Amino acid sequence: MTTAVVGKRVVVTGGAGFLGSFVTERFRQAGAKVIVPRSSQYNLTHEEGVDRLFREHEPEIVVHLAATVGGIGANRENPGRFFYENAAMGLHLVEYSRRVGVEKFVCMGTICAYPKFTPVPFREQDLWNGYPEETNAPYGLAKKMMLVMLQGYRQQYGMNGIYLLPVNLYGPRDNFDPNSSHVIPALIRKCVEAVDSGAPDITVWGTGRATREFLYVEDAADAVLRATIQYDSPEPVNIGAGFEISIRELVELIARETGFTGTIKWDSSKPDGQPRRMLDTSRAAEQFGFRSTTGFEDGLRRTIAWYRANRTR
Repeated sequence: MTTAVVGKRVVVTGGAGFLGSFVTERFRQAGAKVIVPRSSQYNLTHEEGVDRLFREHEPEIVVHLAATVGGIGANRENPGRFFYENAAMGLHLVEYSRRVGVEKFVCMGTICAYPKFTPVPFREQDLWNGYPEETNAPYGLAKKMMLVMLQGYRQQYGMNGIYLLPVNLYGPRDNFDPNSSHVIPALIRKCVEAVDSGAPDITVWGTGRATREFLYVEDAADAVLRATIQYDSPEPVNIGAGFEISIRELVELIARETGFTGTIKWDSSKPDGQPRRMLDTSRAAEQFGFRSTTGFEDGLRRTIAWYRANRTR
């Protein structure tokens, strides 16, 4: 069974954000009538904001990408807010989608929902085999509850909701704010600023031993559109690139691509986060034909070029 998007009213929460801006473009190219609710108009953590959004736009499909999110530092400083705002958005959006009978609800979950010591590569069936990594557990669990809610609503109400589990995303239009950015934009900014100022060194959190997997944002947007059209099952689906790189190797690669030749200092008093991350991406390939197509070094070069062209000095 496929879900037609041509001519459909599709609400993309977070549609003005990093991933959302690319998802919005993909859906418009596919012929959808895309509605992007801005937080200044609709506070999705409040029932009133969600109620008004649904009354004013009557969505037929909801793609929920909006999240209150950040890197390790932001998660450590805001565990309560990250849990509440993500859980509240999910609760209201799923319930109102049920009430009005949307054709499909597409939820973007998070790799932070996986247990801290999940065997690599992470398989969807491992999702409940332990507690998430402590620094981002409140965020990860709030998002994970949306999977439970969607499965419960499918069982009780027949609501068609799907749940995608993306790895760390990167690419143009990312958040480069040092107070809230994730690892790749944070490192790109550090290196570029060090090159510009002639700084002799940069300091990076942790030991460098942790590993991560990264997916180029335009590939992720392709996965969201494909899943919306082709995937209708209750089981969660990993969305990734299927490779693993250590933070130490990542820093060295970004330094090389930005031209930073100084010293890299490691602050081991800061946490590494989850020890390893890499997804088994076979379900996405089998169920809706998704495979990432952007090579990592090529994606990094595009991201660095975008940052240099768009930053405010």
